[in-house]
Amino acid sequence: QVQLVESGGGLVQAGGSLRLSCAVSGSFLRISVAGWYRQGPGKQRELVANIITGGRTNFADSVEGRFTISRDNPKNTVYLQMNSLKPEDTAVYYCYVKSWDGEYWGQGTQVTVSS
Repeated sequence: QVQLVESGGGLVQAGGSLRLSCAVSGSFLRISVAGWYRQGPGKQRELVANIITGGRTNFADSVEGRFTISRDNPKNTVYLQMNSLKPEDTAVYYCYVKSWDGEYWGQGTQVTVSS
């Protein structure tokens, strides 16, 4: 069983930065995919970024060049560094992992970017 706890959300002005953290309990090394999704007001949930075993990363076009994703295996944590934030980045951000025994989601953390 895997549990995810996100942190790091908050209110920031446009152009600012935030770093989201996702602490993962369970067998972190058996996670093949770790990523972040977001759901803005009135929008569908969308992939923001993910990192696959081996280090390959994928980003949504809207965040490419501004966001980075990383995983720290000794700390069992996945990070999303968000720079040059825009009001349209406002959303609830969800951590997601795919493990050997299933897929898991965090409870979400709110990110609000003011103009």
